[in-house]
Amino acid sequence: SARVLDRLIDHPDTWASVDGAYPESETAINRVHDNESRMKAALKDEARRKDDLVAYLAHDLKTPLASVMGYLSLLEEAPDLSEAQRARFTSIALDKARRLDALTEEFFDITRFDFHDIVLTRGYVDLSLLLAQVVDEFYPALKTQDKHVELDVPSPLIVLVDGDKMARVFNNVMKNALAYSYEGSTVRISAQKAEDTVTIRFENRGDPIPEAKLKVIFEKFYRLDAARATNRGGAGLGLAIAREIVCAHGGTIACTSTPECTVFTIALPSVEQA
Repeated sequence: SARVLDRLIDHPDTWASVDGAYPESETAINRVHDNESRMKAALKDEARRKDDLVAYLAHDLKTPLASVMGYLSLLEEAPDLSEAQRARFTSIALDKARRLDALTEEFFDITRFDFHDIVLTRGYVDLSLLLAQVVDEFYPALKTQDKHVELDVPSPLIVLVDGDKMARVFNNVMKNALAYSYEGSTVRISAQKAEDTVTIRFENRGDPIPEAKLKVIFEKFYRLDAARATNRGGAGLGLAIAREIVCAHGGTIACTSTPECTVFTIALPSVEQA
């Protein structure tokens, strides 16, 4: 019974008197202990990975900072530089400053985002406008990398969501699509409503994501399982944050990848505007 099980958990020495009379209770206790051990190991592993990530980012902050200081010093100390040299040094310094800003943002993500307590402030949002705004924010990066965006979203497409948090979801997915797409390629963003679901797709052409990584792509800090390719991606928090926000809305997010393309699919409950 539950009373006996509680007593056995609190007083394990009573097993001697029971002498195997409660095999089901013993199995339940072992199962509890196993689950507790697994949870402790998972928390310990996550803490270690987080510490490693902070150390990596702290180290990587030095490189773009040194470049910014170096090129700005050249501009200050060599007034006779040609216009072409000055433009080149300025461009490099600006690029490194952007990288420094991105790394700094990763630190904020680590410390300020609570994956277990997402509070939503819902309102009626037109996804066609929200996605267009997200694309506009990436215009400088698109231009620099000679990449393009094809937006296919009916207008209006109204959903009841937290607009700020969904903007962050789309921003994180878009950032990933750009980072791992071929130069000169097109990122295709589409959305459609079917019955009680609105589906948003981000499709890009680039190297396919291996099957092993697809299984962990939405896990926190998963990038630490691979090489420290921080020049292309971030800390591995963006997609984890995106998943938590989507799930808080009662939706789902998934990724498929083939040699032809990689597709992120976000499905949200469709709510008619009152």
